[in-house]
Order: sequence, then C-alpha cells, then structure tokens
Amino acid sequence: MDENPVETEPLLGRARGVRGRDCPAAAVVESAVADCRRAQSTGAKASQRLCINQAVVFIEDAIKYRSINHRMDARAMWFYRWYYSSFCQGVLSFTIFLILCLAFVETPSSLTMSSDVRYRTQAWEPPCGLTESVELLCLLVFVTDVSMKSYLVGFSQYRRSPWLLSYMVVLLVSLTDWIVSLSLVCWETVRIRRLLRPFFLLQHSSMMKKTLKCVRSTLPEMTRVVLLLALHVFLFTMFGMLLFMGEKDGELVKERLMYFRNLPDALTSLLVLLTTANNPDVMMPAYSRNRIYCLFFILFTVMGSLFLMNLLTAIIYNQFRGYLLLSFQTSLFRRRLGIRAAYEVLASLEGGREDQPQTMGVKPEVFLQALQNVEMAAHCKQAIEQKVRSHGDRLLSADEFQKLFNEVDGRVIKEHPPLPEYQTPFLRSAQYLFGHYYFDSLGNFIALGNLVSICMFQMLDSDIVPSDDNNFILGVVNSVFILYYQLEMLLKIFAQGLWGYLSYLSNLFDGVLNLVLLVLEVSTLVMYQSPHPGWKLKTEDMMRLVNMLIVIRFLRVIPKFQMMFLVANTLLDLIKNMRAFAGILAVVYYIFAIIGINLFRGVIVAPGNSSLATANLSVPCGSFEQLEYWPNNFDDFAAALVTLWNVMIVNNWQVFMDEYRRYAGPWSKLYFVSWWLVSSVIWVNLFLALILENFIHKWDRRANPQHALGGPEPLYHTVSYHSTVELMFRDVLEEPREEDLLEKLRRHPHLNLCR
Repeated sequence: MDENPVETEPLLGRARGVRGRDCPAAAVVESAVADCRRAQSTGAKASQRLCINQAVVFIEDAIKYRSINHRMDARAMWFYRWYYSSFCQGVLSFTIFLILCLAFVETPSSLTMSSDVRYRTQAWEPPCGLTESVELLCLLVFVTDVSMKSYLVGFSQYRRSPWLLSYMVVLLVSLTDWIVSLSLVCWETVRIRRLLRPFFLLQHSSMMKKTLKCVRSTLPEMTRVVLLLALHVFLFTMFGMLLFMGEKDGELVKERLMYFRNLPDALTSLLVLLTTANNPDVMMPAYSRNRIYCLFFILFTVMGSLFLMNLLTAIIYNQFRGYLLLSFQTSLFRRRLGIRAAYEVLASLEGGREDQPQTMGVKPEVFLQALQNVEMAAHCKQAIEQKVRSHGDRLLSADEFQKLFNEVDGRVIKEHPPLPEYQTPFLRSAQYLFGHYYFDSLGNFIALGNLVSICMFQMLDSDIVPSDDNNFILGVVNSVFILYYQLEMLLKIFAQGLWGYLSYLSNLFDGVLNLVLLVLEVSTLVMYQSPHPGWKLKTEDMMRLVNMLIVIRFLRVIPKFQMMFLVANTLLDLIKNMRAFAGILAVVYYIFAIIGINLFRGVIVAPGNSSLATANLSVPCGSFEQLEYWPNNFDDFAAALVTLWNVMIVNNWQVFMDEYRRYAGPWSKLYFVSWWLVSSVIWVNLFLALILENFIHKWDRRANPQHALGGPEPLYHTVSYHSTVELMFRDVLEEPREEDLLEKLRRHPHLNLCR
C-alpha cells in the first residue's frame, strides 16, 4: 500500500466529492474537513476527537513517507494504525522471512554438513505436508495482508495499484500451485510458487519498490552500453576467428582449438577475457608463436575492460543517481503533504472567519494533544514539544507547523552523563590523568604491542609444530596484556563514571571484549592449571579464540584516524541504510538459485559415477575436476547460493561454464552469462555508485565545521551524529510548492476541504 501512483492521481478521483470541484482556490487555506464540520454540529468533543485522530494518522504517514490517500473514518483509522503497528509489521516481516527460508528445508534439502558431491551424506527430507502446512499459514497471512490493504485504500484505488493487483495474482498462483502439490503428494519437481516468493519481500518494502523502479528506469541507458559491449565482443570474435583460423603452426592451432574452435567458444573466450578471468591464459598459445599477437588481446582488453566497462559504471552512477533523486523528491512531497493535511485538520477545530482567512491556525495545546498519540522517536517528540511551547499561545501558521517537523530529520543527539565529581585533589588529578586523550592513546599503543607479539609467535611457529614452551609463553604474555586491559577499563570507569563509560559505543565494545577475555583466561587457569602436562593440547582452541578476540579488539583504534574513521563510517552507513539494495540483490539470488536447481540439479556427479566425471589424474590443469570445485553445484538451495556467489566474483567463472557445458549442454552458458550481466555488470555497478555517493557526501561534510572530523576525537564529547539515506540527498531536493500541496489535498478522495 505504501507504493502506489498517488503522486500523479488520487485514489478514487474527483468524482467522489462534487463540492470539491466547486471549491475556489482561495478558500482552500481556510477550509475544514467535512467530516469534522458535521461532527461539530453534533458535539464538540466528538469533533475534536475525530480531527485529532485524523491528524495523528497524517503525521505518522508523513514521518514514514507513506501515502495519505486512504480511508479516514474512525473505524478505518483504527485498523490502519493497528496494521502499521510494530506487532503487525513484525508478524508480517517474520512471515516473509519464514516463507523464504523454506527453500533451505524443502526438497532438495540443504541440511547436510557438506555440499561436496563426493562427501555429501543423505539429506533429511521433510515428509509431504510439513513444509506445505507452514507455507499455507504464510499464504493465509499474506491473504489477510492484501485484504487489509484493499479495505484501507478502497476498491477504486485497489484497481489502479499495480502492486496490489500483482499481489493478488501472485497469491492466487501460489495457492493453486500449493493445491497441485498436495494433490500429487509432493512428487513434482518444479514448483512455480517458489519463484514467486521473493515478490512478498519486494512488495513489503517501500524503499525496495522505489529502488526497483529506479533500476527499471536506468535500464534503457545501461542497455545501450551493454549493446556496445556486445558489438565490441562480437567484432573481436570475428577478427580472432579470421586471425587464427586455417593456421598450420602448432601453437596457433592450439590457440584455435582451445579458444576459437567455433563461434560460441570464441564468444565465450572473449567474454571471459572482458572480465580478465582468463588473462593471460587465453593469449599464451598465440603469444608464444609471435609477439605481435599480444596486440589483439591487449587492444580488446583496453577497449572493453578499461573503457567500456568503466563507462558503464559512470553511466549507471549518473542515471541511477538522477532517478534516485526523483524518488526522494517524491518522498519529500509525501512528507510535506502529510504534515499539511494534519495542519488543515487541526486548523478546522479553531475555525476562523471566512472573511479573515489569515486568522487560520492551529492552537498549540491542540497540537500537543495530538502529538502525544503519535508514534515517533522520543527525542524527536521532545524537541517538537519544546519548540511548540516556545511559541506561547499564538496560533501556529502553516509554515511554522511544517518547520516543527524538521526535527524528525535531525540527527540523533546523544547526551553523555556528566563526569563524577571528586572532593580530594588527588582523586581529581587522577580523574584528569586517566580521562586524558593520551591515556587512551597509551592503551592503543599497548594493544598494538599485543598484536605484534601474536604475529611474532605465529611467524616463529609457521614452519614447525608449535612447542609447549612457545604456546605457554604466548599464553603468559596474553595474560599480562589482558590484566592491563582490565586495569584500563576500571580506570576509565573511575574517570568517567559507570554510566558515562557505558554511554560511549567504543567503550562498550572495548569493555565487552575485555570481560570475555577475562572469562576465558580465568576458565583456562581454573580447568587446566599451567603446570599441567596436557595444558597446551587442551587449551589450543581456547588460545586461538583469545588471539582472535585480541585482534578484534584492536579495531578500537579506527576512530582515532581521520581517513580510516571516514571509510569505516561510510561502511556502517551503507550497512544501515542500503538494506533495500541488498534486499533486491537477495531477490535476484533467490530467483536464479531456484532456476538453477530446476535446470542443473543432479548434473554434477561424483568422480567414478559417470563417464564424464574422470579422475583428477587424467584431467587438464585448471579444469573443474582438477581444481576440485565439486561443492559448487545446484543440488540444493544453499549450494546454489554459494555457486552463484562464486560466479558473481568472476574469478575462474569460465571453469563453471565449461563444466556445465559438458555435463548439461551448451545452452547452460546462457544461464551463467545472464547471471553475470545481472549481478556483476548491473548490480555491482549500482552498488559501487551508491558507495561513491555515500562517500562523496561524507567527504563534502568534512568542510562543514559542525560535522568535520578534523583529527582524533576527544575522549569526552557531548554529541554523536547519525545520518539516513534520505538525508544524503536532502540538500539538493526542492521544497514542494504550497499550491501543489493544496491541489493534492483538494483531490483527496476521502476528505473534502471546502466548507
């Protein structure tokens, strides 16, 4: 329901309210909601309660960038808020997660220790009806979901929403396929509904739908460059076949037989060379015969890999960023429209004289009453309340009302508790000493020494079996360092106070690791005293765990270096804000994995079980068998995902194509080339474009003194900042015009803004 064509046309059109078309434009500002006006005639309290509830819903829609074009009667609003409550959305999210995870358990099951066809044991297969029962429950939840959405938006808007119509079609096909499976006692191998499951994830996320729309809009520009790439590969393929065809020299015959035997093989060889996966293998036979042949391959690589592929990245970045800006412009319009709708509803309670529209406004106490019922972040609500109280008793204008909600976009401000106050000069001096930046730097230097000591012992023991003495010495050294870590933590708690220490994420990260290291060391000493003869053997795993935690603890130095912190902060923001893009990539993975299972399940067989599966001693170097790529198959869902990941990286992806060509047929190349185009060419470049945009945004902010990183952070600071993906583009977005907002409100199918 979040994503619909509300930005271009109303839910039910103008035909719903005839009076709305007769309303003069000048009267919109002083207008009131018709439902509220009728309610006032029957009772002031009922009127106020209805209008406040409508304003609450409008404000929540604005905060979440949702459409306001839904039913606004009391019953529908109750269902609307219940539907978007944390509980209902959590149930729906869990249902989507559950139905997607069924692919790991369903036949073919992924419940084995290894996917290697040589060592894989018989997987547990669920009995018929078990996973189908879980799937039916999930489908019933989705039926309830689409029914609720249809009720809330109305039948007319339901017919105009492509997502809702597709939602219903997908459910009907899935339920039909489910019935067919039960009637055939689950023996069918192809289940259409598995391919449709990712749709439930797509339709649930408004951001994913926006991203998908941006990708679809970017495809025409990408297609032009891809066609240019295809022409480039085809022309060089023809040149290569003419160049190496008919040669009698032994090395050139080898070049032709290995890489240019026929048109499909030649196209495949140069397509792989475009990704540099078979470079320089593909040119070695010809290059061994004559140096001049290297120019053919170098020219192809320079034009294809260095020019055209990078040009594709630039075009994707430019086009996708433009469409993403348009998407966020739409989101900003929704935010402003929802706030303006709330203003109009609350202003109707104050009324105002028709001959003096300038007296229209919202009483602060009425707005505060509505704000108490709004579901939003506590710090944002508190900031808005403070601003409203600063206005006094005068009415809030439309512009002032809009500006109040700029606090929703404000970064999270975290106030740290005050430092403890000590009475004696000695304690105050100790607090200053252990709270100084240099004390924190000393801890980083000692952590570096601990890391260096681990590296030295690893280097000394790399070529020999570790002796008991070396392991014992390393354990003693780690124990000394761990004791210092505990002392450092206690001294910081003394300087900052317990709650002040815990208010810093860096301290929390450091403290948790310190406590885990202490528990491991104490457990080792209690269970296996150091003089014990079997101390080394029994605590080998414990020592490795301690060493790994010490290495992880060294990440505490990242915020102390400006550029390192900038890169790490960019990465964290990507993880938090780019879930929509990762979600669409997961959808693509899911679909291709299911298709791969249907096409190639059981194709790869263990050596000795087929005439095609030869022993490693008789296979050429670099082949699928010689490299022992047996775990890379499509025999179950988990193995298919890993295989697709390995192909997406394009390292040795020609090995996969050659193997499946031999086992399944030459048509299998189309599957792998399609996956390469979708994952490596399109999606990796899109992700690269977003990384660039995020990094450039943060880099530009360094020039702003308010957000500059400007050297190491002090040990004590009062605020920390958090940005969202919407804020990345807020500076370049245009504010919607008031006329556009009023026009959209006038066309609202469930409101009548004329008196």
